[in-house]
Amino acid sequence: MNMKEFVETVLASPRRYVMPIMTSPGMELIGAKPVDVFRDGELQFRCIDALAKATPCDAAVTFMDLSVEAEAFGSPIRYSEYENPTVTDRIVSDRNEIDALAVPEVGAARTAEVLKCAKLCAANLDRPVFGGMIGPFSLAGRLADMTEIMIMAAVEPEAAHALLDKTASFLAGYAEAIKATGVNGIVIAEPAAGLLSPDMCRDFAADYVRRIVERVQDDNFMVILHNCGRTEQQIPALLSTGAMALHLGNAVSIPEILPQMPEKTLLMGNIDPVGMFKNATPEEIYRKTAELLEATKEYRNFVLSSGCDVPPGVSMENIRAFYRAAADRSRA
Repeated sequence: MNMKEFVETVLASPRRYVMPIMTSPGMELIGAKPVDVFRDGELQFRCIDALAKATPCDAAVTFMDLSVEAEAFGSPIRYSEYENPTVTDRIVSDRNEIDALAVPEVGAARTAEVLKCAKLCAANLDRPVFGGMIGPFSLAGRLADMTEIMIMAAVEPEAAHALLDKTASFLAGYAEAIKATGVNGIVIAEPAAGLLSPDMCRDFAADYVRRIVERVQDDNFMVILHNCGRTEQQIPALLSTGAMALHLGNAVSIPEILPQMPEKTLLMGNIDPVGMFKNATPEEIYRKTAELLEATKEYRNFVLSSGCDVPPGVSMENIRAFYRAAADRSRA
């Protein structure tokens, strides 16, 4: 599929395109647990396939497990019966340890399962499919600890850049492997960049994401950059990556961001995944979604989505209310 043509189709359509970052509800549809799903690419595919069959999503996204890449580098991981896996400790703390850190091969640890899932999705789903991976700065924060990478960027920038060179190098190769599975694009999740000032966001996050974009994005492969922080002042830096689309979290107002967007760059977001999808009533999520669609109806480059990855435990009633609100409202 030509993804530039896909973008043009979105821009020209009177209906509202809908593409939430949503995979965990698929676990409940097939009766699987996170502790098993996050270790098994075929189980991941079954969750995504079940959810795609149960909802009218315009594109599917693979699991956004932001511990996978850190585990490939050697980070210790805690698995849970009910939640996503998490990194439990840092593995580098100074420049010497950063210099000694080995860049893993693509396919190491559970990255092989991610690639298996992406390949199955590309071969079997009837809509565009986007793979998912962490961004270079957020990965560095998992390897070195988030507080420490922030301090390092401020007071020892050479060390921070040395670590980012390694994370970006691995992720560029990983993105190429995801592209080779046949999926139509990738969502790069760079949430930690939301903690940076605009200038630091460009220097320590956006410039490294751009390396990945330049390696993989083309007419048939689209990069979506996700940041769920306070990004109002970071939009120029995020756009400098060259990604075809930005995906923003519910910490910002989409109607206030849209005027900063180029007309042919998609902006996706940003219904609260916990406050609305998980904890609201169907009537509340319908109303909130309808309000966002009303406020954005003049912007043809807006795509309705969740603000971030939708967590486990979300009811299908809430998911259906979200989609119903989109179906009930076309653009101006």
